Amino acid sequence: MTGTEPTGGETAGPEPTGIRLHAPAPGWTVDADVVVVGSGVAGLTAALRCTAAGLRTVVVTKALLDAGSTRWAQGGIAAALGEGDSPEQHLDDTLVAGAGLCDTEAVRALVTEGPGAVRRLIETGAAFDVTADGGIALTREGGHHRRRIAHAGGDATGAEISRALVEAIRARGVRTIENALVLDLLKDADGRTAGVTLHVMGEGQHDGVGAVHAPAVVLATGGMGQVFSATTNPSVSTGDGVALALRAGAEISDLEFVQFHPTVLFLGAGAEGQQPLVSEAVRGEGAHLVDADGVRFMLGQHELAELAPRDIVAKAITRRMIEQGAEHMYLDARHFGAEMWENRFPTILAACRAHGIDPVTEPVPVAPAAHYASGGVRTDLRGRTTVPGLYACGEVACTGVHGANRLASNSLLEGLVFAERIAADLAAHGPHRDAAPAPEHRTESPDTETWAELGFDTGPDAGPWAVTEDAAGNGAAVLTLLAPEARRDVQRIMTRGAGVLRSAASLAEAAAGLDALRRGAAEAGGRKSAEPGVDSWETTNLLCVARVLVAAARTRAETRGCHWREDHPDRDDAAWRRHLVVRLTPDRRLTVTRTATPDFPAVTPDAPGSSK
Repeated sequence: MTGTEPTGGETAGPEPTGIRLHAPAPGWTVDADVVVVGSGVAGLTAALRCTAAGLRTVVVTKALLDAGSTRWAQGGIAAALGEGDSPEQHLDDTLVAGAGLCDTEAVRALVTEGPGAVRRLIETGAAFDVTADGGIALTREGGHHRRRIAHAGGDATGAEISRALVEAIRARGVRTIENALVLDLLKDADGRTAGVTLHVMGEGQHDGVGAVHAPAVVLATGGMGQVFSATTNPSVSTGDGVALALRAGAEISDLEFVQFHPTVLFLGAGAEGQQPLVSEAVRGEGAHLVDADGVRFMLGQHELAELAPRDIVAKAITRRMIEQGAEHMYLDARHFGAEMWENRFPTILAACRAHGIDPVTEPVPVAPAAHYASGGVRTDLRGRTTVPGLYACGEVACTGVHGANRLASNSLLEGLVFAERIAADLAAHGPHRDAAPAPEHRTESPDTETWAELGFDTGPDAGPWAVTEDAAGNGAAVLTLLAPEARRDVQRIMTRGAGVLRSAASLAEAAAGLDALRRGAAEAGGRKSAEPGVDSWETTNLLCVARVLVAAARTRAETRGCHWREDHPDRDDAAWRRHLVVRLTPDRRLTVTRTATPDFPAVTPDAPGSSK
């Protein structure tokens, strides 16, 4: 831990209500105005801005401050910074990539405020690559009609942004708790956010669990790529923020839209875990996608060929692989020459060579892998969720910016812009505002499932890990924990049934497999149940987000953006240009509802400044 050392013997304060992970009662506490969970570009930007506004801010991060997804970002950050470019052009490209489901006002906020946010990032200390005349060097990526991607260190943009923000956090003395897995949201008697419980790894099974009490919590926990066998996400990306928010009663939206990056270094059919990314910027600089015969199969597929939006490129690669019975395609950039590879893409060059591939002299084998969650915890334009006092930004959030498919390099920008918006809201209104009105009523409800069907055992005969008295004696429902070894089972089930290609049959098989894992955990019961601990908490969170993702994917009977249904190959605007919203009701039922229009319903419809 850095900056704050929790002490034992303090009163734990308000306990979580409703469903929670099974964990020891908090043994220590820290008080703050705002607790930010996550240390990527979104989390650290929110923390810096909140601190500057005079709010007592605590940052909680699952590993070290620089160990999240931001540091792995290669391509860059998109903003209309170049001559001849404009926010309107950036908006148009974003809306096209989002396949009809972007929230236009959210995108407008992103592209309008984006250039200023990037300049403030530079003022914070981030050093971007520059041209000979000192201007910001810009490249182009898939879906962009302009060169608007700012980069650093050639292909080490995320590492440079992370370095600058971490240094700023430390220089300003922001309190941080590292190596801490956040467990559940704390609420007060009125249902408002009151902080979080967390476990500091390495502090012991019981002594490690504590609480940060704060009337405002900002979720910036990143993605959930580890729900699949092969992903570009680091090992910490286990969907903890989405699972926490769902248990707390927040709405989750568009979780079926998982973006598979088209060009991930292929390490073999059995490769699992984090895989090396081959940035879209390589194609932006002129690399070609080819099959084993050297044929450029993207020509004629889209006007932008290799620079088409990611979902189109990923689908084209997958189709070609199926047609030819191949395990991968190739990215050919031999024409770059050694000097360009060494200066522009040194990180990718080193990763390829570490695996026995030299892109200077041979094509690079690539295949799609899970990369980015376009959906997440639903927010308004100020980052507010449907739980009063709970905010979300970055990949964990669904702001409406990405729609059905994220435009390349919009993710770092979204983290910057919406983190600043959250901080501005907290600075203007304070974290102790009155409770927000309830979300507006949903119209259509085509699918409803109970908690038990999604792995939450609440019946009286479910076993001692189901409903048990917590330390406060309030009888809160406790989630059955999945054994750590089930993590790979979840990943393989999801990769087979809910990967790039989906169908009613594959999704039904995935649902059955996940339910079997849940049933096995529940039936184990008693002393055979998984013990509370980081591995079992992470695995349980993965099962939770996997079940929600599959439920949404089974409901959406069309192909749109990065959701590809083989049995429904066409886009159906009349029926499905809508958002799917998942939430827990007060009686602990999980509902999957469809909005009546393409617009996001207001998060707090009676509050000024809400998204609609």
